[in-house]
Amino acid sequence: MREVSISTDYIALGQFLKLAEIIDTGGMAKAFLAEVPIQINGELDNRRGRKLYPGDEVAIEGFGRYQVVRP
Repeated sequence: MREVSISTDYIALGQFLKLAEIIDTGGMAKAFLAEVPIQINGELDNRRGRKLYPGDEVAIEGFGRYQVVRP
């Protein structure tokens, strides 16, 4: 499981995808989320505005598992 560090209280799923280097630009998030299943803490979710907090686990089909952390 790879860790993605954030410096704020939370991060939106669309921003997370860019920070984790899964997509290149924020504009790609909508199309990516429409095509690729993503589980957040074991539940499917495709809302790019979904807030992720430290400790949340994100599983992206074909890309792996990630955990949101704060330094």
